[in-house]
Amino acid sequence: MGYARVGGIEKTMMLDLSDSVYVERKTLFAEVVLPIPIARNYTYRVPFDRAKDVAIGKRVVVQFGRSKIYTGVILAISEKAPEKYEAKYLMDVLDDEPLIIPQQLAFWDWIAGYYLCNPGDVMNAALPAALKLASETKITLNTDFTFDKSELNDKEFLIIDALEIQGELTVSEVSKLLDQKTVMPVLKALFNKNIIYIAEEIQEKYKPRKRSFYSLNPVYRQPEQLKELFVLLEKRAPKQLDAVLTLLKLIKQKEQVTKAELEAAGQVSASALKALVEKEVFLLEERVISRFNDEGEAAESTFELNEHQAKAFEQIKQLFEQKDVVLLHGVTSSGKTQIYVRLIEEIIASGKQVLFLLPEIALTTHIIERLRQYFGNQIGVYHSRFNDNERVEVWNKVLSGDYKVVLGARSSVFLPFKNLGLVVVDEEHESSYKQFDPAPRYHARDAAIYLSTLYKAKVLLGSATPSLESYYNAQQQKYGLVKLSLRFGEAVLPEIEVISIPEETKNKTMQSHFSKTLMENIQAALEKKEQAILFQNRRGYVPLLICKVCGFSPKCINCDVSLTMHKSTGKLHCHYCGYREDVYNVCPACGSAHLEQKGYGTEKIEDELSILLPDARIARMDLDTTRSKMAFQSILSDLEDKKTDILVGTQMVAKGLDFSDVTVIGIVNADSLLKFPDFRANERSFQMLAQVSGRAGRRGKKGKVVIQTYDPHHRVISQVIRNDYAEMYQMEMNERLQFKYPPFYRMIRLDVKHKDAEALFHQAEFLGNALKKQFGDRVLGPEYPLINRIRNYYIKTITIKIEKEGTSIVRVKNILKETILQFQMEKLSKGSLLRVDVDPN
Repeated sequence: MGYARVGGIEKTMMLDLSDSVYVERKTLFAEVVLPIPIARNYTYRVPFDRAKDVAIGKRVVVQFGRSKIYTGVILAISEKAPEKYEAKYLMDVLDDEPLIIPQQLAFWDWIAGYYLCNPGDVMNAALPAALKLASETKITLNTDFTFDKSELNDKEFLIIDALEIQGELTVSEVSKLLDQKTVMPVLKALFNKNIIYIAEEIQEKYKPRKRSFYSLNPVYRQPEQLKELFVLLEKRAPKQLDAVLTLLKLIKQKEQVTKAELEAAGQVSASALKALVEKEVFLLEERVISRFNDEGEAAESTFELNEHQAKAFEQIKQLFEQKDVVLLHGVTSSGKTQIYVRLIEEIIASGKQVLFLLPEIALTTHIIERLRQYFGNQIGVYHSRFNDNERVEVWNKVLSGDYKVVLGARSSVFLPFKNLGLVVVDEEHESSYKQFDPAPRYHARDAAIYLSTLYKAKVLLGSATPSLESYYNAQQQKYGLVKLSLRFGEAVLPEIEVISIPEETKNKTMQSHFSKTLMENIQAALEKKEQAILFQNRRGYVPLLICKVCGFSPKCINCDVSLTMHKSTGKLHCHYCGYREDVYNVCPACGSAHLEQKGYGTEKIEDELSILLPDARIARMDLDTTRSKMAFQSILSDLEDKKTDILVGTQMVAKGLDFSDVTVIGIVNADSLLKFPDFRANERSFQMLAQVSGRAGRRGKKGKVVIQTYDPHHRVISQVIRNDYAEMYQMEMNERLQFKYPPFYRMIRLDVKHKDAEALFHQAEFLGNALKKQFGDRVLGPEYPLINRIRNYYIKTITIKIEKEGTSIVRVKNILKETILQFQMEKLSKGSLLRVDVDPN
């Protein structure tokens, strides 16, 4: 058999006795997106023997560069070879069926285009790590496995010999060792023999969770055989007899029993179980099970919507006939979740899926128990605290349609929905929906609205304090608008009292950082067996140490910020890069022992409350206490079970938590919100203060909110007291129109970074001038941001403001991409990093 290439077609010549036969076989090429930040997708040649296996949306193993191996996803298949380079062959096809569906690929393309990032950045964000094969595999010996070296071939022997000396090798090191480019077949062979461990390039990281189930061999179901077994075991193995009796007791309830259930029901040892399996008395079966507690069945949705909820529910359905997006503006505790439940029920009944977005993992764990009452094992949860295997399991269940409802944080928008019918974005105003780093810097609310168009689905945005952009879109008739103005049931909005910190200090009624009014309300709540939440939007113990003699303050060696003292670790922490150093007892500059602590974080509030209220059970919820997977659930469960009297927290406590016995809310210092230098400061302050206040008095009990501030007459505080969202909206919109901010203008922010401050200055000036030539006075900067050095990179920011009316944003982005490319081609740009953020939050 021989091969000849004619034009773009491979011709295979097959010889037989009669004549030569030519069979034409078309050469296929696959456009593949790789999980690396390159501007264009790469094209690979499909081997003839894998032509029938390739399909759009399948994962493939490919080589990129000289030796690196990646998993990519096929975007397109054609017969057209790349013109500028010779296509390499695909190494392998990983999937029997496409793992990525067409709607997802279209969504990825939109994300990359709108947020000005690379396709590989989107793939990295979208796929769980266990579904991606990374570069530079590390290979180690399987020390638990014994093998005969004489059975290895020469290449395998060389690799094993090197591993025994060095401990681990990378793919590139193996290539050099064997002096050959392609080493994957040798490594696969060693892996298949169980001699080596290989990282994610070769093996799937996802391993289904398995559990061992025991059942009684049907032979011993007969009374005579069972009696003989009892006699035999009673004489020789009484512990095994105990295990059999325990199993017989349990299988009256179910056919197969787990090892844990056997151990819990009686004194059953592992050795007894092993012996019974070897004797074939017990049958052992390993079964793949879910990692999630989805055995629950859906409960009956027995609640009834009240008059106001029912009216809002009907209005939403009517508006969905005309609009694709509806904003539900309902005050805190107005019963929005119950309306969501009724809508979800209708969507599920129609055979479609629902995506329920929440801004915080804490909210996800809190609300999942409520929704599981109604939807049982039809609901799945997805967020970043899950490990790789759990995330893959959710992915597969969404793809198969097992999960009808997915409850998750922002990354849930990338899941493979087959038939999406509704997206609910709860607390839609939250900044947590915006991804900051790494790229893609997408906003989950906006991305979800585009995603819905791909499925012809509807979107419901819900909030007690909507973002100004969403409310503006509703006022402009782009979205539908439904209002809920009353709290559910007997609940009324809490009473809000503003305390002037300067006045209390002057009158000497402050106890540490707590006013007399706040302490009296907390004590009254505790006496009535009620609970309190204290809000301080700063974690740590003390944000600033300062020498009273020379003014020295410890700063991070990598960032332009002061270090925060954490009592729990006894260290000074940088909250930007993670740098730590010991707390100073003596000023390192002048030697003075007079170091003063300025300010206070959640850790200090918790500490001082425990002194003032020694009998109170106090918990803290911030980034430091919620790093572990189950920390959120544990803290919130303790609050719900009344094991906690006072919860101290950062903004996490402001987001949708619903506890019946929380009647007092204390905002320890509102000024950190009000005085923040950002055009959204007033909007965010109103939202945060209103949301925190809304945690009080949610189930009929009268709530009390105490706001401590240095500026009690600030207009935002006045608006919060009156719950006057309309006034806040109107005043803010007037200012935004005047100063050219969203929603009237689009914003794109570019951060130029460099380790050398002088080089950065010249780079930023060059790029800024190039952009001003294109966009004129729409370009602001370059300027140093509030924190101008992070992780040893100096930063300068350029902001572009583009009017929405009469300007093509697509054309603007194309010009911007060309200008950036020209900048990156200049020698001047060497060593710089450029971060592009569309619609910065």
